[in-house]
Amino acid sequence: MKKTVIGAAMILAAAALFARGVDDTSGRPRVGIAKFVSHEALDACERGITDALAQRGINAVIDYQNANADANTAAQIANRFRTERVDVAVGIATPIAVALANAITDRPVVFAAVTDPVGARLVSSLDRGERNVTGLSDAIPTVEHIALFKQVANIRTLGYIYTGSEANSVSALALVEEGCRRSGITLVTQAITSSAELRQAAEAIVGRVDGVYLTTDNTVYSAFPALLQVFNAAKKPVFSGDVTAALGGGALIASGFNYYKAGVATGNLVADIIEGKNPVEIPVRFLTDPSESDLLIDLDQARNCGITVPQNLQNQANYIFQNGRLTTR
Repeated sequence: MKKTVIGAAMILAAAALFARGVDDTSGRPRVGIAKFVSHEALDACERGITDALAQRGINAVIDYQNANADANTAAQIANRFRTERVDVAVGIATPIAVALANAITDRPVVFAAVTDPVGARLVSSLDRGERNVTGLSDAIPTVEHIALFKQVANIRTLGYIYTGSEANSVSALALVEEGCRRSGITLVTQAITSSAELRQAAEAIVGRVDGVYLTTDNTVYSAFPALLQVFNAAKKPVFSGDVTAALGGGALIASGFNYYKAGVATGNLVADIIEGKNPVEIPVRFLTDPSESDLLIDLDQARNCGITVPQNLQNQANYIFQNGRLTTR
């Protein structure tokens, strides 16, 4: 699971505590990047981090690790980064970020793609880092998503499948409940514990709802095609909060920020720290620029579900899936 990536140029050694960032033998910063599981969004985030470091001229030795959606493996990776004393540890997704923050207290920890960093106790405030920890949140506008889903697909009962053990998904559930309350929608939930349960959960819920909404749940998206097969066959629409996972088609609407750009933003935080910035001085980063977000409309699924997507919404989309092909605008 370990490989080395060499960036474009050498970086000067930094003297500050959180800018030790230099391997004693090679003179290069050592960065550990761990993701909780491999799927399109987290893989894109990982690539963005790597590319940002290279673009900043950070000639880093990078240790890539994947916890494969297993909490014990996440803890083992965190201990590895601690004992091998990486200069900056990066956790992509809540469970691995929490494992790193719990294990490493004397080196910077940077989180990426964490929906609720306060709820996960990574930081106590979004306005600044917490001791040696800071990072980027992938919070999405859930309440607005649900209102849009109702408008486009006339949803009256909404399904929500989530991983009960993922803090980000439990936090998102409260927002889903609020969105349904505001839109006058009946919510039907189904919790899972592993990606192997997703198809069964989809089959259990599909006959009871008008459509399903998904937030940024890593376990769900690692088996996303299984859910799409169930709902597409039932001609029920899917709204995905992760556009990257929906690029192959199957979700009527996908709206969320660009995970590659999220990775680039995270990589720039890592570079800032290597160059001398203290994590406690860095507020939690959010992607707020419209150019950092994506909107996908799948017209094939609109036809499959008997739904007409308003032209003004189609005009806003930067991805259109139609006749089995993805068009980028």
